[in-house]
Order: sequence, then C-alpha cells, then structure tokens
Amino acid sequence: MTVPIQVLGGGLAGCEAAWQIARRGLPVTLFEMRPLQTTPAHRTDRLAELVCSNSLKSEQENSAAGLLKQELRRLDSLLLRAAAAARVPGGHALTVDRTLFAEFVTRAIECDPRITLRREEAPALPPEGFVIVATGPLTSGALAEDIARRTGSARLYFYDAISPIVDAHTIDRRVAFRASRWGKSLDGTDDYLNCPFQREEYEAFLAALRGAETVAAHIEEDRTPYFEGCLPIEELARRGPDTLRFGPMKPAGLVDPRTGRRPWAAVQLRQENLRADSYNLVGFQNHLKFSEQKRIFRMIPGLEQAEFLRYGQIHRNTYICAPALLDNALRWKGDPRILFAGQISGVEGYVESIATGLLAGRHVAALALGEPLTPPPRATALGSLVHYLTGADPSQFQPANIAFDLLPPLDEAAAARFRHDRAARHAEICRRARAALDEYLHAGLCA
Repeated sequence: MTVPIQVLGGGLAGCEAAWQIARRGLPVTLFEMRPLQTTPAHRTDRLAELVCSNSLKSEQENSAAGLLKQELRRLDSLLLRAAAAARVPGGHALTVDRTLFAEFVTRAIECDPRITLRREEAPALPPEGFVIVATGPLTSGALAEDIARRTGSARLYFYDAISPIVDAHTIDRRVAFRASRWGKSLDGTDDYLNCPFQREEYEAFLAALRGAETVAAHIEEDRTPYFEGCLPIEELARRGPDTLRFGPMKPAGLVDPRTGRRPWAAVQLRQENLRADSYNLVGFQNHLKFSEQKRIFRMIPGLEQAEFLRYGQIHRNTYICAPALLDNALRWKGDPRILFAGQISGVEGYVESIATGLLAGRHVAALALGEPLTPPPRATALGSLVHYLTGADPSQFQPANIAFDLLPPLDEAAAARFRHDRAARHAEICRRARAALDEYLHAGLCA
C-alpha cells in the first residue's frame, strides 16, 4: 500500500515539490486554500502566483543567483521551465510575465494525473503519511498555531527583522578596527569590527537617514506596528539626535586606535556565523529602498566601497527556526515524516523557495520508495543553502538568500591567487560547484 504524500501550499515551493514527487511515479495531494481563503498579498486563484516582483534575479553565469538557477535546471525544475516559457526582457535578470508564469504552473499541476489538487485549507499537520509544509510567509492562522504548538512557539517567528550584510573583502580595515566593548568577549577574541564616527560624520549620516526614501508596503501585514526591540534604524534616527548614539551605534567601551579616544558613535559589524567572508551591520534592520541603503550606508567610515550581499528588511514573515528543527534533508527532527520547504523553512527569495521545494520533493520521493537520502554536495549552491538553514546558530538565525558567502571558501592557495580579483574568485567558486554537481549526478546519487 502506498504511503500518502501531502504537500501543503500551492506556491513556488509546494508546486515544485509536488511535481518532483509525481516525476518519480508517486501519487501526491497538493493543498491550496485559495480561492476559498485568500491572503492580503494574492490577487488570483492561480498556483505559484508571484506577489511582490516579477524578477527571479541574476542570470549571469558567475553570480550566486545564476549558479542556483543553473543547478535547478540540471535537476529538471518545473518552475524554471515555467520561467523560460514566460520570460520577458530584463537585462541580466530572469524576469517573467507573472500571469503567464502562474498559468504555466497551474496547467502543469492540474494536468498531471498523479497530482490531486485540493482547493481547501489544511488547518493542521496531517497525522499520517509524508507531509511537506510549504505554506509560505502568510501561513494561515490555524496551521501556524498547530506548527507552533508542535514545534514549540519559540521556534516559529511571525515578524522578520533583517540587517544588511557586506562583503568582508570590501571593508576598509585601515578605518574599521577589531574590538569588543570594554575588551570583553566570550572566547577571549575581539568579536566585532567597529566603524568609528567623528561628530560631523555622525550628524551627516543622521540627516541622510532622516531624509531617506522608504519602501512602500505591498502586504497589509507590513503595516503592523514595529516591535520596540527591532525598530527600523531610520525610525530611531527620527526620535532624536542621540537616539542612535545610545542605541545600536553607542561607542561605549570602544577606543579608536587611530585617535586613542572613544569615537562619537560606532557601527559594529559582526561576522556571520557559517557565512564566510561576510559581516552583518548589527541593529541596522530598516525599511529603506535598496538604493538608499547602498548610498547612505556607504557614508559609514570604513564602508565607503562596501559591496552589499544582502540589504536590510523588516516584514511580516512566518518561518521556523530551521537550525533547531530541521536535518540536512529538510525533515523535522521531531517527526521525520514532515519536511519544510519555501519561505517557511527560513529562506528568502523566489528561487531559493523553488530550490527547497525541489529538494524536499525529491527527498520525500526517496523516502517513500525506500531509497537512501542523498542531499546535494556542500560545494553546490543547493547544498550550501541547506547547510545554512540547518547549520546556522539558532540564536542568531535569520532567513537568507543565496550568496557567495554561503558557499565554502576557497582553499588557502586559491584564496591567495584570487584575493584581489573578486570576479575571478566568484568564477572559481562556480566552477567548483558545477564540478561537484557533475560528480553527484554521474555517481547516480541524485534521486
């Protein structure tokens, strides 16, 4: 008797997962609550509806986003097929016609004899069979409550505050200095890089923040009042000239080695756990346009030439604490028949959601067929994305897009060879990833 397989959520991850399962000859039921119950973001009843953008990011060969899409194509992603069919001009980006994209996916799912599409809400995790939870950032209240109850409410988040991340190679170490406040750290090392401000620099930075353009909310929940513990940096700037100096930019306990004195203010940069060669701007969650973040945050001493790997955001987002809950096959450790995929698993971005859906679908098919689970190699973009989800520090976990700092750093010799050539360094990381995927596929490890 075939064990039932159920996928909750007809978004990008859920549709990809269901299609991958069906490709292995297995029946699967896909639950989608729309149109019976809608969300503030969706406008149609189509599956895989894109809600806030029509771009699937860069197609450039040696970009992290391009690499992830290359890997998905090699693993025969339905959603990447849909993107190719619905593509519109977008320069270096993979940009699609939203309507055509959603219609392509909806038609593929509805026409597959192995996929049963049920237009109803799943108010709780099914008690039997294999389950993939791919209900996205606007998971229904009833299901979110059930997940919180079963995983522990402290492991489920509903409000996402993300600080910007910069490429470590682009930080000016002649200005930024390594130190912990009062010289104290847990392991005896200096945990932070510190970017010191003189008074005039701080006042110019403050004025720029106060006048910056913010992002218009596209989802009603984005208008939820901010928590005092994660206020946007621009909101703090508006509360008074010294609010930042006594908050995330306080200089207490720091000495600028260039002057021998405490700076007027300081931005602290914390190395990202499991993200090589990158630093997080501590406390700099914000609601600014990306172009404004780039312009204003480059006013920070030491970050004048900074390359941003991720920009800051604050938005409504239901997601689990993946490092505490999931194994490297995206299975919930507390009940391994249940897997998570898409934004609820802790990824950001359309392509990242597709990627986790593809992997979860393939893993469930392998489990149902009694085959061994073989997650993709760490050196690949797919493997590195899962490695971040399941290996990050749970106490500091934040959702992530694919970026080069998620992939393993080059060995010492290669790093030295490409130290001053960022493009060549990225090309080598991509070459290594493609070789690892080749070996993975040729060895027959991929389900």
